[in-house]
Amino acid sequence: MPRVTPLLPDALPPSALAVFEKFTRYGPFADQASVLAHVPLALEHLCSMLMELKQRRGTDWRYIELAIVVVSKLNACAYCVASHGPALQVGALSREAVAAVPGDHAELTDVDRLVIEYATQVTLAHGRIRDDMFARLRAHFSESQIVELTLRIGLAGFFNRFNDALQIDDGRAAALAAAAAGS
Repeated sequence: MPRVTPLLPDALPPSALAVFEKFTRYGPFADQASVLAHVPLALEHLCSMLMELKQRRGTDWRYIELAIVVVSKLNACAYCVASHGPALQVGALSREAVAAVPGDHAELTDVDRLVIEYATQVTLAHGRIRDDMFARLRAHFSESQIVELTLRIGLAGFFNRFNDALQIDDGRAAALAAAAAGS
């Protein structure tokens, strides 16, 4: 149970309600949106931005989801790993490969490994990233894509902390962990 009372949709101002409804159709994030709704501007702007970035398709979604899972695992945010891990399976990675991240697995491409390395550095050593990392990123990504990837890595860290501090978890993390243990 979250540490703050989740707001029901009928308690939201109209502009926040529209974003809430769209965001909860976008993914299984009603629990998160219900808490974020205590600050309607945050709900409106953050959630709208996330949905617009995905719709824009500026960066291959496999790399975005891979980066989010890496950050979430490094930050031990079970909720975020449970929410984003399945998208990687849709993105053609097996459950075993997703479980291995941020470590290596035979299914990972060289670009996957680069994204994992970059997400790890942004998360754990953001002030010490060397210029050669950006040279390697530029071989596969435009500058716009590098900015978007960095933005999503930073936002993943924000949501990890937000969800954990406020104990947002609809039980999905425990259910997926139990299912994984049973397989």
